[in-house]
Amino acid sequence: MEALFRRKRWHMTLRERFEKEEHERLSKYASKSDESRGRDVPEEESDIRTVYQRDRDRIIHSKSFRRMKHKTQVFLAPYGDHYRTRLTHTLEVSQIARTIAKAVGANEDLAEAIALAHDIGHTPFGHVGERTLTSCSGRLFSHNIQSVRVVERIEKDGKGLNLTWEVRDGIKNHKTSLTPATLEGDIVRVADKIAYVNHDIDDGIRAGVLSEDSLPKDCTDILGHSTSERINTIICDAVEHSVDSPRVNMSDTVRDAFVDMRKFLFTEMYTNPVVKSEEVKAAKIIEILYEYYLERPEEMPGEFKFMLDEGDDKITVVCDYIAGMTDNFAVEKFQELYIPRSWSIV
Repeated sequence: MEALFRRKRWHMTLRERFEKEEHERLSKYASKSDESRGRDVPEEESDIRTVYQRDRDRIIHSKSFRRMKHKTQVFLAPYGDHYRTRLTHTLEVSQIARTIAKAVGANEDLAEAIALAHDIGHTPFGHVGERTLTSCSGRLFSHNIQSVRVVERIEKDGKGLNLTWEVRDGIKNHKTSLTPATLEGDIVRVADKIAYVNHDIDDGIRAGVLSEDSLPKDCTDILGHSTSERINTIICDAVEHSVDSPRVNMSDTVRDAFVDMRKFLFTEMYTNPVVKSEEVKAAKIIEILYEYYLERPEEMPGEFKFMLDEGDDKITVVCDYIAGMTDNFAVEKFQELYIPRSWSIV
């Protein structure tokens, strides 16, 4: 298709038309595609897609993106088909980010690309995986930094996805304490919290850990009494206070209620014994797999051995391999290595 457009070579390619339209309709604070700081490895431009559209497509087609469907968000995926996984969380973040971006005149394609990749380096079993790899390796393992490493180094057999600087910056800086360089990165940073606070409440109610009546009334009176009401309230408030602004803002009333609701979840759900009952087992699996592959790096798949041959640090590569595992694969690999197979009579 792209070759066809190059042969026809209209006066203006579709990409150039899209870029022109961005300058006409987007906010002065938006990131324009033709003003990107570019890629580490320069590439010929597409005739039909902007740089951020190409980044989005590369992320969606990556192996790491597909694996998120079998990685834990809060509740271990095997507990039920309707609980959020890392992938469904990512899709909800993307939807919220695009809604806010469109409403405030930001670049929707850039916001979407950042959102789709922001958790792509997350470990199996949720945040317990991060904590366990940090403990095992003696180095801080943080999923935002790992997500950047995935798109720069691990994907495509060590070649990486060669994404634009703006997308990588947004991925790296999506955590609460960090500050992205772009408006779109800031939108994803906020959308991430809007998504997980609200869908974690929904999952908590489904699991019987929470109930609508157990939520702090001073928060629900402001934000709403259902998941959809709360999401709508927060998004509308953020849009209203972020037009013609380089950052995402909220009213004091909504922001304070949102922060208090997030604190409530940390106290009543994220540390709840019912939710965390399997964490010790999950941590032990990761710990044992880490020690196994640290002693036997030659048993890792070829692309990881190739990184070792190219001089990558062994501890880093072992963490790369384990972080890329899904929940199910980590359990199966543990069983393969340490659980005796049943004898059978032929």
